[in-house]
Amino acid sequence: MLKKYIIGIDLGGTNLKVALLDFKYKIRGRKNLNTREFTRKEELISAIVDSIHAIIADNKLAKKDILGLGLGLPGPVDSRNGIVHFFPNIPGWKNVGLKKNLSRKLGLPVFLDNDANLMTLAEYRLGAAKGFNNVVCLTLGTGVGGGIVINGKIYRGHANAGGEIGHMPVNADGPRCNCGGYACLESYIGNNRILKEARGIFKRNITLEEASELARTGNKKAQGLWIKMGRYLGVTLSGIVNLLNPECIVIGGGLAKAGRILFDEVRKTIKKRAMSVQAEGVKIFEAALGNDAGFIGAAIVVKQNLAQ
Repeated sequence: MLKKYIIGIDLGGTNLKVALLDFKYKIRGRKNLNTREFTRKEELISAIVDSIHAIIADNKLAKKDILGLGLGLPGPVDSRNGIVHFFPNIPGWKNVGLKKNLSRKLGLPVFLDNDANLMTLAEYRLGAAKGFNNVVCLTLGTGVGGGIVINGKIYRGHANAGGEIGHMPVNADGPRCNCGGYACLESYIGNNRILKEARGIFKRNITLEEASELARTGNKKAQGLWIKMGRYLGVTLSGIVNLLNPECIVIGGGLAKAGRILFDEVRKTIKKRAMSVQAEGVKIFEAALGNDAGFIGAAIVVKQNLAQ
């Protein structure tokens, strides 16, 4: 019997999401867990293994039906050697040989990469960046991830850890970031920072979804919040536009749901701050594949590696 399915995992600072995909990248099953329930690395690895067994059983499949496992991970990853360097927003991970560990526990081929690289691959192959050869993607959530395509190939850097746009400094001085640096983009526009700002503005607890809806309905305070976030993002992207001269930038993740007010400010800031030739040519898109991009990218990586 031919193997028909791939398992994709999107591990974030808040959620562990598992999906079963067919060979056309359609999602046939899902499971979600809160990563904050697992305080130790070993517990989280066990949860990953248990989730994979559960999604196979829930869909009445056997391990022989699974081609392989692809994981998107929230931090610098050596995809070639299967090593997690560290996670800025999940403590206790440093130089972990996760690929070898999971392969041994599961008896399946395992491939891992930075989550934003997988989102980038999916959007480049099938989504908003399809047809472009020089692309920058960002995924905005608890952390701020980035991926870069240069001349049709994911750029990984010397240690396979490139593309960390969320950890580019916005200022010379600023708040300490979970990565150990200061004034990183993530420390200004990560979800936790935005929620802190929103609570200060509205003097109560407020969700990002509510803040987005308030902005869409004309609330000036909410609009000011998203304009400020768009300006931080636009400043950082102006530098990237000057450096890489991409054809397009794709922005996804929860923050992108703020919609037009955020994107308009990003475009306005890039036009104002980037060099004219580079700014004129770059297009800014919202991600097309939504929350499924990481799963789709994981499945693409599995198919690509096992086809070699």
